[in-house]
Amino acid sequence: MRVVIQRVKKASVSIDEQIVANINQGLLILLGIENADNENDIKWLVQKILGLRIFSDAEGKMNLSVSDIQGEILIVSQFTLFASTVKGNRPSFLKSAKPDISIPLYENFLETIKKETSLKIETGQFGADMEVSLINDGPVTIIIDSQARE
Repeated sequence: MRVVIQRVKKASVSIDEQIVANINQGLLILLGIENADNENDIKWLVQKILGLRIFSDAEGKMNLSVSDIQGEILIVSQFTLFASTVKGNRPSFLKSAKPDISIPLYENFLETIKKETSLKIETGQFGADMEVSLINDGPVTIIIDSQARE
């Protein structure tokens, strides 16, 4: 699984010009799922996200997690995170898991993060054409790949 995590002041998702999800201060998480992903990736990634210290403390240092600040989380599925541009200019998405694999893993990711925290969790709609709006705070953007675990 690959995530792009953005620290935001607020974020929202619209489908057909209707807002379906919105959050205030917290994390916007773009979530990509590849063929090699499994339950272990979900558990590891959820713990990493909830403990990631990217919010400022009283001294202005990034020492606080989204849990520490009682922030909110917006999760949006995004298969394009596994785009390959090795050949030509048109991206290939062969590493992105097909819906029969990605939908159950996406739903399991949502269930797991909701079990692990009492924070407000909002989501986009899997497979929908979504418009994502955000006010990036910092900006702070972190990329984590559960297969690399760096």
